[in-house]
Amino acid sequence: MRQLSLAFDTSNYTTSCAVFDGTEGKNSGRLLEVRPGELGLRQSDALFAHVRSLPQIVDEIDVNGDIIAVGASEKPRETENSYMPCFLAGVCQAKTIAKIIGVPYFGFSHQQGHIAAAAWSAGRIELLEREHLAWHLSGGTTELLLVRPYGCAVQCEIIGGTKDVSAGQLIDRAGQAMGLDFPAGKALDAISKDARKREKYRPKADGMSFSLSGVEHKMKQMVENGSEPGETAYFTIASVIEAVHQATEEAIKKYGDMPVLFSGGVASNSLLREMTPDGIFSEPKYSTDNAMGTAILTMRAVKSGGRQNLQSF
Repeated sequence: MRQLSLAFDTSNYTTSCAVFDGTEGKNSGRLLEVRPGELGLRQSDALFAHVRSLPQIVDEIDVNGDIIAVGASEKPRETENSYMPCFLAGVCQAKTIAKIIGVPYFGFSHQQGHIAAAAWSAGRIELLEREHLAWHLSGGTTELLLVRPYGCAVQCEIIGGTKDVSAGQLIDRAGQAMGLDFPAGKALDAISKDARKREKYRPKADGMSFSLSGVEHKMKQMVENGSEPGETAYFTIASVIEAVHQATEEAIKKYGDMPVLFSGGVASNSLLREMTPDGIFSEPKYSTDNAMGTAILTMRAVKSGGRQNLQSF
């Protein structure tokens, strides 16, 4: 019977569970429900929603094998001051299962999981063993990372990214202004293909860092002036891509030519993929929040006799 790692990730907007056998795996995830017109959830509401969703998510995973380790995303980043209550839902579930069945538990950060899932899905799992650049583009995070191997996982150093609005926030705010449901990423991506006028804005940058507030201001002006939805959507996404490309070029100048991996929900955007031919992208379902990366890292940990990379709560 095959050996499996089991892992949980309960981010601010997605409940996820995954299994991995060292080569193949499966992730089951479900978006948390956000009321129409709102741009997110309070942590207490997200935590409650995760607890309610976990039994259904686990039921959708085919655990056909022996679970040899259990893991979870414990916090957003692998730093001491990084904390978000919603991750407790997955951590508690994982630790309880590990204790009951008598297998080790390993904790990682949500960001480490994103990197691992993207690298594996892109067919570039070897990136976990070498230094590379990575973008974490999501509703709450727009960071350019210098990624280095760290035990069974990776260590991510923030070297650039947004100074204010995140890429995902900007896209969701554009969606809200246009009357779209939250999260608006997929809808905005689809609408952008209808743009006849394809304009973009070059965001204010300082080396590898940039500001997206100017893009947001111009996006709102376009909506108020009655611009076609496709043109507003294209402008918003293409301006984010422009900022990402500027920062990436600066990073390569400073750190040398190396692979650039894209992770996070915004990395599933088709326009970003089309306009970034040299980028390394995973399947869209493994760009968005998922537990697969944590399951991969958990298997790597137990196979190498690894240690837990984070302090337990």
